[in-house]
Amino acid sequence: MSVGAIVMMVLAIVIVWGGLIAAIIHLARHPDPDPGPDA
Repeated sequence: MSVGAIVMMVLAIVIVWGGLIAAIIHLARHPDPDPGPDA
C-alpha cells in the first residue's frame, strides 16, 4: 500500500471511531429523557 492510501485509511478510521466515541460520551452526559405515559 502506498503512503497516501495508508494515511487515508487511518484518517477514515479516526473519523468513524472518533464519531462513535463522541456519540457515546454525549449520550452518557445527556441521556434521552424518559418518554411520557402516552408513549
